[in-house]
Amino acid sequence: MSSSQSKVTRWVVKKLIAPILNADTPIVTQRKRLDRLAGAVPLPRRVKSRALKIRDIPALWIDVNAKNQRVILFLHGGAYNIGSIESHKEYAARLGLASDANVLLIDYRLAPEHPFPAGLEDALAAYQWLLVQGYSGRNIAIAGDSAGGGLALSTAMSVRDKAVELPACLCLMSPWTDLTMSGESIKRNAHSEIMLNALWMRQLAHNYAGPDGLANPLASPHFGEYKGLPPIMTHVAESELLLSDARRMTQKAKQAGVSADLEAFRNVWHIWHTHAGFMPESKHALKKMGAFIKSNTDIG
Repeated sequence: MSSSQSKVTRWVVKKLIAPILNADTPIVTQRKRLDRLAGAVPLPRRVKSRALKIRDIPALWIDVNAKNQRVILFLHGGAYNIGSIESHKEYAARLGLASDANVLLIDYRLAPEHPFPAGLEDALAAYQWLLVQGYSGRNIAIAGDSAGGGLALSTAMSVRDKAVELPACLCLMSPWTDLTMSGESIKRNAHSEIMLNALWMRQLAHNYAGPDGLANPLASPHFGEYKGLPPIMTHVAESELLLSDARRMTQKAKQAGVSADLEAFRNVWHIWHTHAGFMPESKHALKKMGAFIKSNTDIG
């Protein structure tokens, strides 16, 4: 049974968030509205942050007072066109608290101004920066929601292919891994999805990868090779459009010999983790992600 907080939050998502994600609304307007709405939520108490730049990439270091070397590189969602530090800082901080890990949250470049592979280049630069700062790959988890989940997977694939030290694990929340949108849930869950819509997603996918690049394995990691990747935990809602992306990715990872766990949750929606400051179902999911990160990363 859904909590009372879930019922309230569901109304907010349907009435306030979903209308922002509209193919007829200019991208700049979508960005401003999402930042204004999500950015209004303050960081949890006891959490501090400081702005920095990594090769001209704006970033936020979120200090949850973790007394260890564990760190999360957090890649925000937003279909590669919207989303920012502002929209995701509270969400990232709560994952850090659940994981007893400080967090590096970056404003990677967005389409349409900066199409693929700009965002991937920025994610790789941020990961390399952590290594230069003295963190071992064993200390680092890469996490991402929606498009950020797809980008986290692409980043790990690129790190592997460059023979750079791999991160300890990946945490993917409702990941968007197939920009061609070939998964059956895109159509099957069209009536149960309360946040996303396929028209908007297709438009923003084209902004990011172009019509000829949608199946590029580093833009759509569904089409990539998973062998040699670190352990992966994935969460998805049973009712959302991206259910097939998560299921197919997990199956493919297991077939490649990767440790991959998927949990599909009922009575929630796309990236419900965002509401962990209010909604018990979200707190429960983030607690599971935090336990996974703790069990797969070194602290020193």
